Amino acid sequence: MKPSDLDLLNAVSDPTIHPDGGRAVVAVQRADFSADAYVGQLWNVYLDGGAPHRITRGFNDAAPSFSPDGQTLAFLRTVQGGRPQLFAMPAGGGEPVQLTDRRLGVSWFRFSPDSTRIVFSSREPEPGRYGTVDGVVPGAEDPRLITTFNYRANGAGYTRDKWVQAFVLTLPGLADEPFIKPEGRAAAGGSAAPGANGLPDVLQLTDYDADVLNPVFSADGLRVIFTAALHPESDTDLVTDAYGISSDGTGEPQRLSNLGTSSRLSVSCPVQSSDGAWLYYLAQDLTETGLDFLARNTALYAAPVQDPSSPVQLTDPETIDLAGGGIIPDGQDSVLVFNLSRGSGELLRASARGTVSTLVSGPRVVTGAAAAASGAVVVVFTDADTAGDVAAIDPTAPENLRPLTDFSAELRSRTVVSALHEETHPSADGYPVHGWVVLPEGEGPHPVLLNIHGGPFSQYGWGLFDEAQAYAAAGYAVVMCNPRGSSGYGQAHGRSIKEAMGTLDLQDVLGFLEGVLAAHADLDAERLGVMGGSYGGYLTAWAIAQDHRFTAAIVERGFLDPLSFVGSSDIGWFFSEAYTGADPDHVLTQSPFAQVHKVRTPALVIHSEEDLRCPVEQAQRYYTALKLRNVPTELLLFPGENHELSRAGTPWHRRQRFEHILRWWARWLPSAANTSEESAADDAERATVGA
Repeated sequence: MKPSDLDLLNAVSDPTIHPDGGRAVVAVQRADFSADAYVGQLWNVYLDGGAPHRITRGFNDAAPSFSPDGQTLAFLRTVQGGRPQLFAMPAGGGEPVQLTDRRLGVSWFRFSPDSTRIVFSSREPEPGRYGTVDGVVPGAEDPRLITTFNYRANGAGYTRDKWVQAFVLTLPGLADEPFIKPEGRAAAGGSAAPGANGLPDVLQLTDYDADVLNPVFSADGLRVIFTAALHPESDTDLVTDAYGISSDGTGEPQRLSNLGTSSRLSVSCPVQSSDGAWLYYLAQDLTETGLDFLARNTALYAAPVQDPSSPVQLTDPETIDLAGGGIIPDGQDSVLVFNLSRGSGELLRASARGTVSTLVSGPRVVTGAAAAASGAVVVVFTDADTAGDVAAIDPTAPENLRPLTDFSAELRSRTVVSALHEETHPSADGYPVHGWVVLPEGEGPHPVLLNIHGGPFSQYGWGLFDEAQAYAAAGYAVVMCNPRGSSGYGQAHGRSIKEAMGTLDLQDVLGFLEGVLAAHADLDAERLGVMGGSYGGYLTAWAIAQDHRFTAAIVERGFLDPLSFVGSSDIGWFFSEAYTGADPDHVLTQSPFAQVHKVRTPALVIHSEEDLRCPVEQAQRYYTALKLRNVPTELLLFPGENHELSRAGTPWHRRQRFEHILRWWARWLPSAANTSEESAADDAERATVGA
C-alpha cells in the first residue's frame, strides 16, 4: 500500500437492519483525491447472501437508519462543500426528501417508536456568529469573554456560542406533492407563507448552556432521553448525566443518573429497553472528585425506568471496557455492547438480569451492530484483511460470523496487505508486553520502525492499520505494542503511569522492541526508527532524550510540555495534572521539553495548525529547541487540520503526510523500497497528479 492508495480504503458505517431481518443498510465511505473530500453512498446488504448494491448516489451519504415500522430509511447527506443534513426515502427505494437545512449541520438522529417523528442533534449558533448576520465575517464578530475552563474543543473550535441542542420534527409524507418554490408573480404576491421552504417544521426541544448528546425517544415515545452536564459544578468536573424531557418540549428535564449522594459518573448513550422497563447507560466512575478519568473503564448500568435512583452495574470495569461503541437494544429487555480487550473489539449481549455473553470475539474489532425484532443481528468489523465489512451473527459459521460483504477486495487485489504477527515479549521487569509486528516483503535485514500509539489510554489492535501497511510496503518492519498505560488490559495496567509518565511505558516499548529483534533474525537492530502521535509523540520525544539507539525519529502532534499544555489545550486544565501531577518539579521529571537538551537524534516534527488537543505551540517550541541545539530537524505544519489529521484529515493532506514521512525515512533510514531516489520519483508523481 502506497500513500496514493488511501482511496482504496473503504470505511463502513454502523449498520441498520430492516425490522424483518432480511437486509441491512450501511454507508461505505472513501477518500476521493479529485474532490479532496470523503465521498460515500448507502448500500443494501442481504442476509441471505445476495450481492450487495449501492442504493443512493449522493456526494456523501452516511448514518443510515430504518424506521421501526420498516417503511422509511433516513440518513445524513452532505453535498460537496456543505454540512450534513437529514434526508429520508421510502425503505423500498425512491428519491430522498430533504428534511433539514441546519446552518451548522446535523450530527445525530433517531426515530420515534411509532415512526412518525425524528429527534436530532445540531449546533445552535449564537446570533451574530457563524454567518447568522449577513456581512459579519468571523474576523468581524464581537469579542468572546471567557470565564470558564471549558470553552473550546478540538475539531469544533469555540463551543459555548454554539451548543449542541436537541430538535424534533414530524416526518412528512414522502409520496406527497413536492414543494415548488414560488417565483415571479406568485412570490411578489406573497402567496407563500413567510419563510416557507418546503421543509417540515422543527421544534427546538432544548436550550441549555451545555451540549445535549445522543437524544433518543423513550419506548412509549412520550419523552426524549439524552446526556448533558447541567449541574452547577459542570465547569470544574467531568460528570455528565442522563436526563428525560417531554417530547413536546414542555416541562423541565428530569435527571435520571447520579441520584445517589456518593455517585460521580460520566454517563453516555442512555437508551430504554424495547419493553420500556429498563434504562440502560454507559458510565465511567470518576470517584468522589468527579475528575478521576484516568484509565477508568466504561461499564454498563441498568435502572428500572420507574426508579432510576436504583441502578445496577452489569459489567465489571476491572475486566471489561465498553468504550468500543454505544448501546444497541436487542429483543425486549437486552442490549448489545462493545468491549475492548487485548486489541480485539468484542460484541457482548447483556440483560438487566445480570447475564452477559460474548457473541463475537477473536482477532478483529467489531465497530458497529444492529438487531432486528426477528432476532437477526449484523455487525460491522475490521480485521487484518479488511478496512470494514458486514457479517451476520450465525452460530453455525466459523467464530460465529458469516461474512456478507467484501468491500476491501480492490484493496487486496491492487496492493499487498501485510499480515499481523501477534507477539508477547517481557519488559525489563518481566512484565508481559503484548503487541504485533508487520513484516515487509523480501529478504532482510530490514530497518525497523517502532510505532507508539496515542492516548495513552488507547490500544493498537487487530483492525487494518493504514500506517503499518504503508510503512511495510516501503520496506520497513513495523513494531507496535500496548505498554502499561494502554487500555484493554485492565484498569491497573492503564493506571500504572499515573504521575510516572516515561517510566514503565518507555521500559515496556523498549522491552517489546528488543524481544522482537531477538525473535527475528531478518531485522536490522542497528537501523531503528521511532515514531508516534499525541501521547505517542510524547513517548517518542521522551525516548530520544533517554535512549540514543534510534537513527531518527518522528514526533507528531505531541504532548511535549505538560506545564504549558495546562493553559493551551482544550483538555489541559484537567489532563496534565491527572497524568503528571501538580508539583511543578515532579512534572519536569516527566516533560520531554525539559529533557530536550539530551536529544541527539534527528527528528521530524509534524503538527496541525488548528490542533486544540495538543496545540501547535508544543511543536513550535520543541522544534525551535532542537534547532537551537543543532539537532537535525524539520517542522511540517498542516493548515486547516486538527488533531485528527492522520485519521480524518483531507485526503490530499493525509497523502502528503505519508509522503513526507517516507521522505524523512528515505533520508535517515533508507530501505530497499524507500530510497532518496524513490522519494524524488514520488515527489514528481505528486506534482503531476496535483497539476
